[in-house]
Amino acid sequence: MNLYYKTKYTNIVIKEIVNMAKSRLKGEYPVIGIRPIIDARQGFLRVRDSLEEQTMNMARSAKQLIEENLHYSNGESVKVIIADHSIGRVPEAAACQNQFEKAGVSITLSVTPCWCYGSETMDMDKNTIKAVWGMNATERPGAVYLAAVLAAHAQKGLPAFGIYGKDVLDADDVTIPLDIQEKILRFARAAVAAKTMKGKSYLQIGSLCMGIAGSQIDVNFFEEYLGMRVESVDEVEVIRRMKEGLYDEREYHKAKKWAEMYCKEGLDKNPETVQYSAEEKEKQWEFVIKTAIIIKDLMAGNDKIKGSEEKLGHNAIAAGFQGQRQWTDFYPDADFAETILNTTFDWNGKREPFIVATENDTLNAVSMLFLKLLTNRAQMFSDVRSYWSAESVKRITGYDIEGVAKENGGFIHLINSGATALDASGVSDGQMKEWWNVTEEDQKKMLEATTWCQADNGYFRGGGYSCRFVTKAKMPATMVRLNMVKGLGPVLQIAEGWTISLPDEVSDTLWKRTDYTWPCTWFTPICDGKDGPFKDAYSVMNNWGANHGAISYGHVGADLITLASILRIPVCMHNVKESKIYRPAAWNAFGMDKEGQDYRACQVYGPLYK
Repeated sequence: MNLYYKTKYTNIVIKEIVNMAKSRLKGEYPVIGIRPIIDARQGFLRVRDSLEEQTMNMARSAKQLIEENLHYSNGESVKVIIADHSIGRVPEAAACQNQFEKAGVSITLSVTPCWCYGSETMDMDKNTIKAVWGMNATERPGAVYLAAVLAAHAQKGLPAFGIYGKDVLDADDVTIPLDIQEKILRFARAAVAAKTMKGKSYLQIGSLCMGIAGSQIDVNFFEEYLGMRVESVDEVEVIRRMKEGLYDEREYHKAKKWAEMYCKEGLDKNPETVQYSAEEKEKQWEFVIKTAIIIKDLMAGNDKIKGSEEKLGHNAIAAGFQGQRQWTDFYPDADFAETILNTTFDWNGKREPFIVATENDTLNAVSMLFLKLLTNRAQMFSDVRSYWSAESVKRITGYDIEGVAKENGGFIHLINSGATALDASGVSDGQMKEWWNVTEEDQKKMLEATTWCQADNGYFRGGGYSCRFVTKAKMPATMVRLNMVKGLGPVLQIAEGWTISLPDEVSDTLWKRTDYTWPCTWFTPICDGKDGPFKDAYSVMNNWGANHGAISYGHVGADLITLASILRIPVCMHNVKESKIYRPAAWNAFGMDKEGQDYRACQVYGPLYK
């Protein structure tokens, strides 16, 4: 069954969502509250009475727009409630706040077609994320209220997003213009992502990996910017659970049978003298499957395991696994576990993907988490390995690059042994789908496109298996990295672009110059030819802040910028059109340049939960 908006304002078709998953974490999803604001004056003109229907219709339309377009990470429609009564004076604002607190509202959208009393009707709760939509009409000055109340928000240090349409509407117009729809949905999507993280945990299994700074966890960042806890267990906990049978034995046998049927063993590039025997490889498969199950249990808990404490898990919305070197020198690596958990399905069928970062790169895990919560899709974890110019490709392969790669001055090789979801193969109709739209046929295609290669025993002495595929589809993609800078704090980098497909012989020649047993994606960022970080693909690579990147399907940079502003994380590098940048209205008071505004506002307002 398809659902359509019943009002005139759009013709978008919304697919009915079925078989959504129960949230695997403790804590409710955030609720959005709509605050219908009204001119409280009565007198012989009965101003308030004349506006009730119009005001409530705005609230109902906004509610419908959000509910039919946005979903929580488990696939359920975002919950939206409307205040029991319109708000014209302080007692009604207080009653609304009381209602919303009981309902778990942490995000508010105030809507009005008319002039109202600003500071008497505004959302004064310092813990909510706020937006205000003032109707652009001439009969009633909703836009005047919008300007007045945004000034009050700025004066009181309560940043709010302003929603003001370009076109003047008639008083009886029940439509929501497309530019207003875009702002409402962008605000709501980012706010839900921000509040979904609150109260959840990041679980690091192990700690510092090979001196990678991102694996040195910053507890204050997680607590103050994201509202999250940090949980930590030693990797030996995985071994203990294996030895003591603290996992679901039935699930293990189901997973093992599934892996035998669908996980094709690929290349073993190790010299024959150091290759593991067939019997040893079989034991490694058993080990890596158990590792995946145990990491999942550590994150989300499992009522089916026998340990009373172990059932609970760590309520982790994201995790990282150290691996190198102490673990991988002795045990099979966790590449299989990371890949399968980050993918939109496993032996139990489709399900919400987990976020598990290889090498416990906590900052890349957060980057992946941002992207997942904004898109409800699986994410890639990759080394931002090397830049390829047209000249280098021509010299080595004789091939002249073309299309978007030529237009943007080359491309970047994204590759890493672990944590890249199978969805990134791009074989599901040339895209990475929202997890609930992944079909059984999609799952088969992804598995068919993937082989599992034996680890390089020179680097991973304990063995293990990495997925191997090449992304052949041209897909819109966004590469992201959160970095920490001493004296400044967190900053975010965003590069929208495209995955590209190279001729097989060209791809293989370039791929073999690094590790041919790892998943391979060729990415070209959208560049403008102007001096700066987006002059060409080389400049993007040269300005990237770390060795890793998180990559999502779609051009979602604008949503990330909005989310970052909510969390007070400045964006230091992006290629999003200025017309798409959407931040709280108070940012406009911090100067005329968008980048400088962002830095100064984030510094003044500080972390969201500090």
